[in-house]
Amino acid sequence: MHAVMTARRVLPAAGIAVACALTAPPAHADVDLGSGNEGAKVQQEGSNSGRTLESRITFSGTTVGGRGDTSGSLKPVGNWTPPACWYEPRSAQEFAQYIEDMYETTVNAPGQHSYAKASVGETRKKYKDGEYENYNLEKKDEGNWWVAVQDEDRWMEPEAQVCDREPFWVENGDAPDVESAITPQVLAELAYNRVRLPTTEVTLAPAETTKVNLPTWAWLDRADFREVSVTAFLNAGGVNIQATTTAKPVSLKLEPGTDDAETYPASGECTINDDGSIGEPYAKGKADEVPSCGLRYLRSSGDGTFKLQATVTWAITWAGTGGTGGDLPDGTFGDDQAVTVQEIQAVNR
Repeated sequence: MHAVMTARRVLPAAGIAVACALTAPPAHADVDLGSGNEGAKVQQEGSNSGRTLESRITFSGTTVGGRGDTSGSLKPVGNWTPPACWYEPRSAQEFAQYIEDMYETTVNAPGQHSYAKASVGETRKKYKDGEYENYNLEKKDEGNWWVAVQDEDRWMEPEAQVCDREPFWVENGDAPDVESAITPQVLAELAYNRVRLPTTEVTLAPAETTKVNLPTWAWLDRADFREVSVTAFLNAGGVNIQATTTAKPVSLKLEPGTDDAETYPASGECTINDDGSIGEPYAKGKADEVPSCGLRYLRSSGDGTFKLQATVTWAITWAGTGGTGGDLPDGTFGDDQAVTVQEIQAVNR
C-alpha cells in the first residue's frame, strides 16, 4: 500500500501573494506502508525547491495493519482541529535565496502583470534595501527569519489564513511573539493529522448472515488494534525539537444501521479488555448466551443489507522535547460493513 502525503508551503504575506502564484507545485512524497501495513514506517519531508520555502517538518511513524489494506485518519471528537498554519524559522541565507529567486522568477516571467512585479519588488526592497539590510546576512549567526507556513491540504480553510504576519526577524534566545510559532505541542498536533489507523472491520458471529432475534457476537482482536504513533521533527534555523503523538484504542461503538435492533451493551459502546482486545470471540456452546459486545436484529434486511457502523475511539497523548507532553482530544475512525439478516424459517411436519 502506498499513501500520498502533501508537503507544506509558505503562506505568502500580503506583499508576495501574487508572486507566489508562480511557484512550483508542492512536492509530494509516496510513502510505502509495507505489505499489510504491519510495522510499516511512514515518512514525509517538506522540500525546498529554491522557488518556495516549504515546511521543514518531517514525520515518521508506524501503522498497524488490520484485515484489509486500507487505513484512515483520526476524526477529532468535538470542535478541535490541528493547526492549519504556523510559523517556522529560516536562516538568513535561506530567506535571502527565497526572496531573490522569487523576484527573478516574477520579473522575468513573460506576460507577467506589472502589479505582480511591483509587489515582489516592494517585498525585495523591504528585506534587502529598506527596513532590513541585505536580509540580515551580516547578522546570520545572531538570529533567524520566521515565516508563515500552511498545511497544503487545508490552505483554502479560513483557519489557514490567520498566520498572515510577514516574515520577521527573531534574535537567538528570544521567543517569537506570535501564538502559532512552532513548539513541541504544535508538532504533536500536526502529527495528530498524520496518524494512520487500521480499518475497523469487526469480526461477527454468525459471520456472513445472521438471523432475526439471534444474538450476533462482535469483537476486535488485540493483534488488529494496538497503539499507533507518529513523531514530528523540526531541525531548521537552529531549532531542533520533536514530539511523538500516540493513539491508543479504548472503545468500539456499534451502530446497527436500523432502529429495529438492540446492542450489547445497550449503549453500543464496547470497552477495551485488559489484554487489548475488544469484545469476546464466539465459541461453541455460547449460542444461548448474551455477548459482551454485539447486537441483535429484530427484523429481516429483506433483499438488501443493513450497514453496520463500527467506530473505534482512540485516546491521544503526546510527549516532546524538554519533557513536554500531555493529552490531545480523543479521535475516532470507523467503517461500514454490510450485514444480511434473514428470517428464521420454520418447517411444519
